[in-house]
Amino acid sequence: MQARDRTIETWFNRIRTGQLRLPRFQRLEAWEYENVAALIDSILRELPVGSTLVLEIGEKEPFVTRPLAGAPDPVERCTEHLLDGQQRLTALWRSLHDLYPDVTFFVQLKEPQPDEDGVTPSRIVRVKRWLNKDQRRFPVWADDTVEVYSRGMAPVSLLQPSDISAVRQQWCDQAVNGDLQASRNLEGALRDLQDKMKRFNLPMLVLDVGTKPPTALDVFVKMNTSAVPLNAFDVIVAQFEARTGKSMHALMIDLREKCPALESYVSPEQIALQTAALRADRVPAQASFFQLDLTDIDSTWDEIADGIKWAVQVLEEECVFDDQRLPTVTIMPVLAALYKYLPRELDEYGNARAAIRSYVWRSFITARYENASSTRSLQDYRALRDFFLGCGLRNAVPVFNETDYPLPTIDELIQAGWPKRKETLARAILAASIKAGAFDIADGNQATRQRLANREYHHLFPDSLLRDDGQLPGWERSRALNCILITMNTNRNISAKEPLKYLSERVDRADLGEAVVRDRLRSHMVPFDELKVGGYAQIEAAAERESKIRSDYQAFLRKRAEAIRNAFKALGEGRNWPSESV
Repeated sequence: MQARDRTIETWFNRIRTGQLRLPRFQRLEAWEYENVAALIDSILRELPVGSTLVLEIGEKEPFVTRPLAGAPDPVERCTEHLLDGQQRLTALWRSLHDLYPDVTFFVQLKEPQPDEDGVTPSRIVRVKRWLNKDQRRFPVWADDTVEVYSRGMAPVSLLQPSDISAVRQQWCDQAVNGDLQASRNLEGALRDLQDKMKRFNLPMLVLDVGTKPPTALDVFVKMNTSAVPLNAFDVIVAQFEARTGKSMHALMIDLREKCPALESYVSPEQIALQTAALRADRVPAQASFFQLDLTDIDSTWDEIADGIKWAVQVLEEECVFDDQRLPTVTIMPVLAALYKYLPRELDEYGNARAAIRSYVWRSFITARYENASSTRSLQDYRALRDFFLGCGLRNAVPVFNETDYPLPTIDELIQAGWPKRKETLARAILAASIKAGAFDIADGNQATRQRLANREYHHLFPDSLLRDDGQLPGWERSRALNCILITMNTNRNISAKEPLKYLSERVDRADLGEAVVRDRLRSHMVPFDELKVGGYAQIEAAAERESKIRSDYQAFLRKRAEAIRNAFKALGEGRNWPSESV
């Protein structure tokens, strides 16, 4: 095995020609978009991002292969199999060619400044994208050169390591409305960033052409399973014992005993360090952990543990019961750190609790924590702390700024994806429906922590109906507004029945008739009248049937979006629940 250097430009050339391919046994893409953004940011900051593993190929390929996702069809003979590094190279290829259908990555033209702890926020901004019914890509501003530039950004596609000088020059000219000098300055800045990307070294370990396939597979398996890196907590444990003579593992056992539900949301080790960092007025990130006063953690441990326990209590009161339904975990250490400053008197506590509810839900429903979440959580913590201490105003809390962080629009709510995935807004929609009660539409039981284990994600408009007769793609079928949680038995009973049929069955079998079914749907913020549609099998013409299904589905999504938005408005203001009904 040999170690060699290789620039991103060279990697891209070999991907483009097909000289570099993936063995078929490699898993598919697994990275979240935050990982993609972090990778690009690390490269622009010239930080190491690890190495890759390549198998050189002779005349015959030892494994069946495929190109990287998004790569063009091969035009040259395969000479290398990529055994390790797929996620990084695929992320770079797709982001720098703007090939992700539901996100676009931008680079901030002005490099962010480090905070007081020396932590530099990411320079990369990711923007969620979607298509409207006319197949126009939204948000529109993300494709508007002038608007993107006015926000201090440029698409990362202008940094791809290939000859895009003409494209870059045209973009710069449009961005500054023809100001020649400003355009050349902008072009120079983007060229410098592109050069960083081009020449960045992503080194590789190379198995030579004589390596037998079983040996290559063995190396692949061991590299992907045997490495167990020492994490920040492991280091802190050793330092804590050296400075205090006590065991931090014992503190974690204590925390688990005090708050058994905690691990439903987050690891105790993670939130303990993040909470301690915020209490020390530092960013809740790894760089801060090594600067903590560990003797202070020891002396204030009971306060830290009580704060974490209270954070879980807040989430339970908001009917968020586990990490699968939690829109963003960023809020948990903020809540835990704020507990120390929470007023305890009657009305003062009530006012503070309303502010906490507003903070929780606005964190869920706005884009506040989509980027630079650690830095922003510290900013919100400080402002809320000052508000509770009486030396700051409520409207000074950044997340409460409705200009910078407005409520999602009706269209944005409609576009939110399936809530089982890690999409903040999609999970917020589901969280709001659980807070509304989420009574099962057949057995009438409310969604509780204990009952969630028996709940399944259900398509209100059946997936097969929308796919086969509505001719809708998967992302349009699996939307948060088309989802509720119901019991496994109810889900099996409904199966692929159209809404009219399964609602009629529920009404016929309920002693209280339609009224109770309406109430149960209302507890999910689901509009009964817009859902009780069907009769599609009686429409003989396929085109007419498709049109009717699509029309009913869109009407339903829009009506439910209106109800959800009203709920979001009330919760974002700190009220317990909206008075509006579906």
